[in-house]
Amino acid sequence: MSHPDTAQVDPMIQLSVHSMPKPASEPAQRTRAGRLKMLLVWAVCAAPVVASYFTYYVIKPQGRVNYGTLIMPPKPLPSDVNLPLLDQDGRSVKAASLKGQWLLVTVAGGACDQRCEQHLYLQRQLRETLGKDKDRLDRVWLVTDQAPVRAGLQDGLKNAWVLRTSPSDLARWLSPQEGQPLDAHLYLVDPRGDWMMRFPADADPSRIKKDLARLMKANESWDDPGR
Repeated sequence: MSHPDTAQVDPMIQLSVHSMPKPASEPAQRTRAGRLKMLLVWAVCAAPVVASYFTYYVIKPQGRVNYGTLIMPPKPLPSDVNLPLLDQDGRSVKAASLKGQWLLVTVAGGACDQRCEQHLYLQRQLRETLGKDKDRLDRVWLVTDQAPVRAGLQDGLKNAWVLRTSPSDLARWLSPQEGQPLDAHLYLVDPRGDWMMRFPADADPSRIKKDLARLMKANESWDDPGR
């Protein structure tokens, strides 16, 4: 009689080893990995913009003073509905069409008083002082009433944006320093359409020029000259 511990195993009995099923969470892991790759691509693309803003807004070397007032956070360009614009012929202009270049903006009624004329002159002169970077800056006059633009101003407005909008719509985007009217300042808008700087009333052109030159250098990878 054989002891149970020494009994022969039936040769007909075969053991099969099957691979383990894949965890159900593997698709979720692939999804997370895909999202991570997308975020990394976005970070690489956005790096120049983030770095330039960080350099200009956060890193402030000793002795450097910004002349214009930085708008923090910058105010995005409103939608076409919230900022309706018309050209001098009364045709609708999409607000988004202003994006893609730096904008030096003045605000005034169509009659254009002495301050307005001075701002229009400064826009032209400041743009020219940028030299090779001048095609990265567009001049914009936002006309805030129904008064026609004087014929004597037209020659100086060549290649400038002259757009009509209401003060109430414009207030969704630009605002003056406390105690000043909206037309007291020149406003600077970046290529994404974000209002990011306001220059003082009766500003010193040489100091505006320094701010513009510094910004052009810090953000030279944002945009291409011309439209």
